[in-house]
Amino acid sequence: MMEVNGISVPFIPITQSEDFSNVKSQNSSSSFSSIFQDELDKVKFSNHALKRMENRNIQLSDTEINKIQTAVQKAESKGSKDSLVMMNDTAYIVNIPNRTVVTALPVSSSNENIFTNIDSVVFA
Repeated sequence: MMEVNGISVPFIPITQSEDFSNVKSQNSSSSFSSIFQDELDKVKFSNHALKRMENRNIQLSDTEINKIQTAVQKAESKGSKDSLVMMNDTAYIVNIPNRTVVTALPVSSSNENIFTNIDSVVFA
C-alpha cells in the first residue's frame, strides 16, 4: 500500500504537481485477503444484541471481547452451531457459523434461567 501523509491508501493519488516525495510504498507482509479474513473471523454483534447490551448496561472490554472470540473458536472446533457463552455472570447467545452475538443478558435477570435452541455451552 501507499502512504500519504501517514495515511495508508490503496492507490497513488493524482496531484497537480508531480512531487511524490511524501508518497512511499509500505512494505507489508499482509495481503488484502489475509486482512479481510482476519476481519471476517472477528466476533460481531447483531443490532438486537447491541440494544440488549445497552438496555442492560452490559459493557465489554477488549479483553472480554477476546475471551468471547476464543470461546467462539472453541465452539466452532467442536462443530457447534448456536452456543451459550457464559462470562462474568452474563450469558451471550452466539451463532457460531456467522460469529455473531445474537443477544446478551445477565443471568440474574433471567426469569426462568432456561436457554433453548442451543447446542453447546462455553465458559469464557
